[in-house]
Amino acid sequence: MELRQLKYFVAVAEERNFGRAAARLHLSQPPLTRQIQMLEAELGVQLFERTPRGVELTQAGEAFLQDARSVRMLVGQSAERAQKAGRGQAGTLDVGLYGTAMYEVLPQLFARFREEHPEVRLALHHGPTPLQLTALRQRRVVIVFERMVPREDDVAVELVTREPVLLALPEAHPLAALDEVPVEALRDEPMVMPSSPSSQLHNAAQELMLMHGLEPRVEHEVADIVTGALMVAIGLGVMLAPQSMRRLQMPGVVMRPVKARHQVTMALYCYHLKGETSPLLDEMLATVRRMRRSAGAG
Repeated sequence: MELRQLKYFVAVAEERNFGRAAARLHLSQPPLTRQIQMLEAELGVQLFERTPRGVELTQAGEAFLQDARSVRMLVGQSAERAQKAGRGQAGTLDVGLYGTAMYEVLPQLFARFREEHPEVRLALHHGPTPLQLTALRQRRVVIVFERMVPREDDVAVELVTREPVLLALPEAHPLAALDEVPVEALRDEPMVMPSSPSSQLHNAAQELMLMHGLEPRVEHEVADIVTGALMVAIGLGVMLAPQSMRRLQMPGVVMRPVKARHQVTMALYCYHLKGETSPLLDEMLATVRRMRRSAGAG
């Protein structure tokens, strides 16, 4: 059985006349008649009864008409979904993510993407850089968002946005009363810092302090920024953190802008395999670029 036979059958059933159905299908009548006869022979039932004015559906024909219409509708829907997927307008996009960007930047980005692509399902996978690179190469994720930049020959990296570095303080700290904290006020403040010297936050904190001739007084080192925020909350020090941390709203912690000669920022990147041909990836990158331009992030 061929799809065109279903199309021919539906046309004859709706027109109740081979001549009108043939005209509707832009066919001559004999080929149409042969196709219906072949369909009846394959099914082993008579679908039409010939009448002086045309044809009428048999009971078998009435039953078959419902299914024939359903099959044609399903085929049409499947074709439409395939076409949308080919244009990056439907399907599932597997996204890797990690870090503080989850608190502010990525929710905004993903909401914008979903608004522009309502039929695309975002599947989110959380994990640090080594796991994300493995998942990327195994095609378990297509794109990854985080602050660390992998330096791999097969990976393409793109800037998503830059955000200011703020100061996280215990809410009872005297500096919390200021709308903006001068960098010089941190000269003797115990600080909480990331333990990894390769982290963006560690480098941003060092840059900000050294720019003003200060040496950070590091009292506590932490593996992740959420643990650092907890240490700030219980009064063990202050911590420089990306603006996204405002959304965490850790009890006992306030965030204040830092008054400095030059603003220090932290970047969020996305990366994917070079040569990746996914239309869904192309659409996500297009959304990233529009958001970056609107934010003036370069």
